[in-house]
Amino acid sequence: MSDTELKVKERKEVQHVGEPTKPVRNYVPAVDIYETEEAVTVIAEMPGVCKDCIEVGLDGGVLTIKGWQKEVEEKGGETVLLSEFEIGNFLRRFEVSETIIQDKIEARVSDGMLTILLPKIEPAKPRKIEVKTA
Repeated sequence: MSDTELKVKERKEVQHVGEPTKPVRNYVPAVDIYETEEAVTVIAEMPGVCKDCIEVGLDGGVLTIKGWQKEVEEKGGETVLLSEFEIGNFLRRFEVSETIIQDKIEARVSDGMLTILLPKIEPAKPRKIEVKTA
């Protein structure tokens, strides 16, 4: 295969410590993370996951992203010839820096992409302190 041909990227599965209680696979969503002076932005790929099936939480300085896909319903009279879409959940965790304003974190989803905005604390600006006489 040449470099110009499309290559399929395999989904990476979450490795659990114990045995699962449900027969559903958990995948690690691919992410891009960007940083500016004002914020850190996390963009996570979550195909097939709707707004109501996404949870974003922050606990103990750890940002957790969870998403689950609903089963695709077969349409009446159709026979499935090929199905490459695997149903599964998405799970990813990140440690959040102390420079993030935790109560101002925002999340939105559009076209299978979850965008999380983590605003930063404004750095202390240098200032001159007036000296007064007692």
